[in-house]
Amino acid sequence: MGTVRPVAYLLGFGGYAPERVITNDDWAEWVDTSDEWITQRTGIKQRRFAADDESTMTLAADAAAVALKDADLTPDDIDEIVVATDTPEMMTPDTAALVQDRLGCRHVPTYDLGGSGCAGFVQAIDVAGSRIAVEPKRILVVGVELISRMISMKDRATAVLFGDGAGAVVMGPDEGRAEVLGVVSGTDGSAAEILTLAAGGTRNPFNEKSLLSGDYNRLVMDGRKVFTEAVRRMSEAAGDVLSKVGRSLNDVKLVIPHQANKRIIEAVRKKMGLSEEAVYVNVDRFGNTGSATVPYAMFEAVRDERINEGDLVVLTAFGAGFHWSAAAVQF
Repeated sequence: MGTVRPVAYLLGFGGYAPERVITNDDWAEWVDTSDEWITQRTGIKQRRFAADDESTMTLAADAAAVALKDADLTPDDIDEIVVATDTPEMMTPDTAALVQDRLGCRHVPTYDLGGSGCAGFVQAIDVAGSRIAVEPKRILVVGVELISRMISMKDRATAVLFGDGAGAVVMGPDEGRAEVLGVVSGTDGSAAEILTLAAGGTRNPFNEKSLLSGDYNRLVMDGRKVFTEAVRRMSEAAGDVLSKVGRSLNDVKLVIPHQANKRIIEAVRKKMGLSEEAVYVNVDRFGNTGSATVPYAMFEAVRDERINEGDLVVLTAFGAGFHWSAAAVQF
């Protein structure tokens, strides 16, 4: 078995899910759908929506506070903040700057990793790890989405898939709860059009025309192509990161995939030849929370003792771009 120098350590885990629960029956009152239709196609039974007084920044800060407490650290101990999100608090400044202020951290560097879709958090781990390798520091990494305010609530094909939430970790050079052994990432920009929210940028600015046409919140998704790409990329990335760190699937205790929908997760499981117990699933309770799915699922798995000392865990995700990323984490 090969040896790989740890990229960084995970020191603490956090998550936050809004209190408001939206069931499939709730959706059936708003659009032409049903619990049976949603469940059969997605495996989702409910999801969480942020309250009126919550925002992307507050979700991120609440998850970060849990991670800091779990790591037995204070905001003063943080040297850098990375926030992975496609639903920022505002166009500028970045959400990370607002999280820094909300938490009361020192005047440290902060930045958003946006546009990576649901692969954003795992890519952010990769970025933070490289930063730690250059200069030892403690970095707060957050994956957060408040999707319910960004997409059309009238499109049953997409709106029913999503929920709001946040997950976070504290990373550092000092020995912690888990080692990030390695990360792999990739992008195929030729597949960008199969999953996109195009309005609001320079190609299609937000204006009266986009407002009247409904383009401002129209999420375009080619479901069949996304399914094919997601299954292939997540399973291949998981295999690639294991090869990179000199491990095999036989060594893996748990795989935490992006929680897009149950059919994609099940297809990845079968393609990788894994048992049901070896794959973590919470999409039925939270829906697709974008960049928050992987960190929140990892937070839950640690909290509920699905992950224990000595376990090798693989995180794997895909998202718009088309981006994908996987990480091997040794607890």
